[in-house]
Amino acid sequence: MKHIPSVADYVVVGSGSAGAALAERLSADSRNAVVVLEAGPEDKNKFAHIPAAFSKLFRSEVDWDYLTEPQDALGGREIYWPRGKMLGGSSSMNAMMWVRGFAADYDEWAELADESWSFREVLKHFRRIEKVEGATEADCGIEGPINVCHQRSPRALTGAFLDAVRETGYPVERANTAQPEGFSQTMVTQKRGARWSTADAYLRPAMKRKNLTVVTEALATRVLFDGTAAVGVEYEKGGARHTVRAAKEVILAGGAINTPQLLMLSGVGDEQQLREHGIPVQHHLPEVGKNLADHLVSFLGYSVDSDSLYAAEKIPELINYLTRRRGMLTSNVAEAYGFVRSRDDLPLPDLEMIYGPAPFFDEGLIPATGHAAVIGTILVKPESRGTITLRSADPAAKPIIDPRYLSDPEGADRRAMLEGLRLCDALASAPTLKSKLGTLIRPSVEPDTPLEEILERALAENAHTLYHPVGTCRMGKDPASVVTPDLRVRGVERLRIADASIMPTIIRGHTHAPAVLIGERAADLIGR
Repeated sequence: MKHIPSVADYVVVGSGSAGAALAERLSADSRNAVVVLEAGPEDKNKFAHIPAAFSKLFRSEVDWDYLTEPQDALGGREIYWPRGKMLGGSSSMNAMMWVRGFAADYDEWAELADESWSFREVLKHFRRIEKVEGATEADCGIEGPINVCHQRSPRALTGAFLDAVRETGYPVERANTAQPEGFSQTMVTQKRGARWSTADAYLRPAMKRKNLTVVTEALATRVLFDGTAAVGVEYEKGGARHTVRAAKEVILAGGAINTPQLLMLSGVGDEQQLREHGIPVQHHLPEVGKNLADHLVSFLGYSVDSDSLYAAEKIPELINYLTRRRGMLTSNVAEAYGFVRSRDDLPLPDLEMIYGPAPFFDEGLIPATGHAAVIGTILVKPESRGTITLRSADPAAKPIIDPRYLSDPEGADRRAMLEGLRLCDALASAPTLKSKLGTLIRPSVEPDTPLEEILERALAENAHTLYHPVGTCRMGKDPASVVTPDLRVRGVERLRIADASIMPTIIRGHTHAPAVLIGERAADLIGR
């Protein structure tokens, strides 16, 4: 076991999608001493490496296991938010989808921050990040640490879904174009049939270096300041408080929930809220914890006769996986997706459609009882915004998470979601897929229930997070933003943020890819 130093050049809080990439790049320079603090354990849980088993990590010791406040628009339900609490963070328990987002999303960041965040610029980083299976296009990486590959054993039901897509009038195209206008089979972050997290891609090789120390089961409790400068981090490990000093910088990479929480615990946030919890104010920065955006998903679920992932845990599939790394257990569940518009007048898609040949109900927390498939819709550019606030000054207390789903005053988010659910029904009714699907089982309704009532119930009863919270420490060139375009926290020195919390707007895609990008960009910015 490595000695845990009390001083390093850089202290990184969090080892997830961004933090792992940042730690590897910083420690590649042997002159830099780097310490990474990870609140969870090593990623040794077997389910962290078997692709189709990711939901078995939910509500386990490697999950932060959050719940939102009751959501008025979703029947007053508290929505479960799983977040990875181990090496690799959420990249060790996500659905492995590598979906960059649209070029326009990054160009929007450039308008709000600076040109270095434009798609033209970040594409250079994606090429450095990715190793894309079978890549021949100039805009794909071929030698990067993140292995991006095709599904090894997709279900025939997924092929039927893509046939239904064509029958409904949408194209099927390759994944990760600059402006997707159709559907794709999902590209996944796997290697030889197993999950390939940022712990695998970045951390594990880098941990052999003498100048990188990764401390697991170390809960960061506050950033330490000397005047206006961040000089270290206090953390809890083994029931005791410890500190590690940063000779150069502290970088927060805990994600859109933990990073604003740690900032507020450290006295950086809205001064009135801080005083309510008895926290001394280091710097009044009222937007910390605001601007929370997330992708909401809802779905229709259908019975099927066979070929769904319900059979993934049967003996033949276990043998197939263990001996050949093939079969159902290599699936990421969401085997196909595509982007569509809820209204014809929109310049770009605002919905993502997603398909899983699996009985993925109740987020896998309740065992399935039979074969099924789901067709879902995701609101990828929501108008609604929420907040992360402190519940107390106790670092171990979970923060108050209120995404305020479907709360925009004009009701645009709700209308878009209902239109997406209507398209779910249209895809299920296309000839090829209709011949494969049985009865509607989620939501559970009488056979003669009107379609509009089915859609309303699906939204109220089935909707949940797609696990993409962002924006709570937004980047911008305006003085109200939490971080500057070079990721420095306004009003304090030697403190940066490098994770999904800095995204000024949510992307039309999945947050793993842009979070890795942010970690890579942070390393370049720090190394200037």
